[in-house]
Amino acid sequence: MAAGDPLVVIGDALLDIDVDGRADRCSAESAAPVVDVVHRAFRPGGAGLAARLAAAGDRDVVLIAGFAADEAAARLRGLLDRHVRVIALPLRGSTICKQRVRAVGPWARSNGHARAKEPRRPVLITRIDSGTGRAGADPLPEEAHAVLAAARAVLVSDYGRGIAAHPQIRALLRAHARHVPVVWDPHPHGPVPIPGAALVTPNRAEALTLLSGRLDDGPDLWKLAKGWAVDAIAVTLGPEGALVCLRASGKRLRIPLPVAAKTPAGWDTCGAGDSFAVAATAHVGEGSGPERAVRRAVLAAAEFVGSGAAAAFAESEPEPATVSGANVAGDTPWE
Repeated sequence: MAAGDPLVVIGDALLDIDVDGRADRCSAESAAPVVDVVHRAFRPGGAGLAARLAAAGDRDVVLIAGFAADEAAARLRGLLDRHVRVIALPLRGSTICKQRVRAVGPWARSNGHARAKEPRRPVLITRIDSGTGRAGADPLPEEAHAVLAAARAVLVSDYGRGIAAHPQIRALLRAHARHVPVVWDPHPHGPVPIPGAALVTPNRAEALTLLSGRLDDGPDLWKLAKGWAVDAIAVTLGPEGALVCLRASGKRLRIPLPVAAKTPAGWDTCGAGDSFAVAATAHVGEGSGPERAVRRAVLAAAEFVGSGAAAAFAESEPEPATVSGANVAGDTPWE
């Protein structure tokens, strides 16, 4: 991208927390695994992760997102400010936090049964979500107007917390969509994309909901693109690649992930959808059409998973951590 032409990410920034430990026994009250915590790590999530991913390519990246007035938001800003330019909007309520508890050990599984063989990779035991934050309709700062007017491309990373529904943001995006490509990564609890978006990137589950449970090469996806008045839709299919529909021609095609690029089952895929959307945005911003951009994005998402996924952006805390509100011993060596 040209100097001075930033990639702009607009959306809901979250704080992701990874709590890692060992599960060598189960609870006396039930068959639930007991996790002895070894360490806890923090990383930006949602639109925050998308912005960090975009900045990893040495691009000029601006994040427009809501931030609450709490300790979690301060930590989130600390994870972001060294890498991206942040334009902060008010967030009513508390920061949305998603805490994943993972473990190795014989009881490292969530179905109440011990393993005969200890897993080689940490297993997700549970996820704990907290926070009430939601963006309102506060006026945008003048800086946001200037950044959107100068953007090379815009990614709307909607996590259902109000930023994508902001009336002023939507009006500006519609006005600039004629000369600034907009990629829209939707959420089931968010608004529809703006008319004129270059590409919309729902995942399989989101697309099935929009298409009443049918996802095939028939006309339904094209009708959805026409109804939204967007240039293209790319449904992400995980290890199967993506399904693309072009509104102008009605062309639908499957873009598979090459076998050589696939990672083994069980690898962490957290953030793969964000990686796909960021790569697609970067390529349409460089002039690629939707089909070429999606082909590149499919490969980029696979490389992201193979390199450690979102965990690669985490900053660890060596102190013993807290799981579900209770301090547990953290002196077991992490393997």
